[in-house]
Amino acid sequence: MYLQNKAENLGMLYERACEDNVKGKISEAWFIITYQSYSSVVNSHIIPYFKMHPCRLSMLNREVIQDYIDYKATNGRLDGKGGLAPKTIKEQKLIIQLTSKEAIKEKLISDNPCEFVKLPKAVRREATFYNQDELEQLFQKSKNDALYPLIYLTVIYGLRRSEVLGLKWDSVNFQNRSVTIKHTVVRHNSVVRKDTTKTASSYRIYPMDDEIENLLIKIKCSEEINRKTFGDCYIENDYIFKWENGVSYNPDYITSKFSKILKHNDLPHIRFHDLRHSCASLLIAKGFSLKDIQDWLGHADFSTTANFYAHLDIGRKKSIAQSMSNSFSDLC
Repeated sequence: MYLQNKAENLGMLYERACEDNVKGKISEAWFIITYQSYSSVVNSHIIPYFKMHPCRLSMLNREVIQDYIDYKATNGRLDGKGGLAPKTIKEQKLIIQLTSKEAIKEKLISDNPCEFVKLPKAVRREATFYNQDELEQLFQKSKNDALYPLIYLTVIYGLRRSEVLGLKWDSVNFQNRSVTIKHTVVRHNSVVRKDTTKTASSYRIYPMDDEIENLLIKIKCSEEINRKTFGDCYIENDYIFKWENGVSYNPDYITSKFSKILKHNDLPHIRFHDLRHSCASLLIAKGFSLKDIQDWLGHADFSTTANFYAHLDIGRKKSIAQSMSNSFSDLC
């Protein structure tokens, strides 16, 4: 049985692998997102590769998978502009590994070919962000844009795109002056709305200051005006950020619109997600600890925060070094 002639069999094995190894371990909504992501990789990378590089399933071994990994590391991008990131390749190996386990279960192969495969070393990526002056420019120049409130809340609370788009009115408590992160809106092949957060630690409650309260009140008033203006054509939903007719924003629109706002105002290019990093860098500059930042951003574990932002804490480390040196200055 040749993989290039029976690519659909590889797809069938993959589907079974998803059912057996993924579904049931996560929520139905997250399974949909994971399945869509894995399917995209299978159809865009794995199956096309093995159509170009024929191999009998019975001959699938470590060398074959290593060739696949090495190829993707140097020529894996679909636009032909080089290799895939180490993290992306690691995810693809996981998919092949899950599928191989299914093939072993079906007695199509005897050993898992992914064992002992070497992955390219991960390259530490420095977080990009705006400093306080750049954030002030962003706020000033986007003040009259419809996305300004969304951008402002993203920066102040350090939200993920899925979290800010997932904000509903039931997340806002004007009496207690708080905003709760408990809904998310994620897109892969389709938009999935979930009454859950990425992790348990992502569920968090923020205090609401006067600026944010005023922004939310203005949005609420505008929503009432739009509801009357559009009448029966208005789309009812509880999401805070949406079009004037009530239709919720598509996640991809937010990303592209944010990029256009920066370009239009001659501001340095950063990704929308980098607003979250900008929040973290500002907190560090103001003297808050990495533990404070972990709690504020809703990271599941401290290592995630430390790996991303420890290098930004150099100012505090210099103060510690100077303090330690001063303690023994009389001996020098």
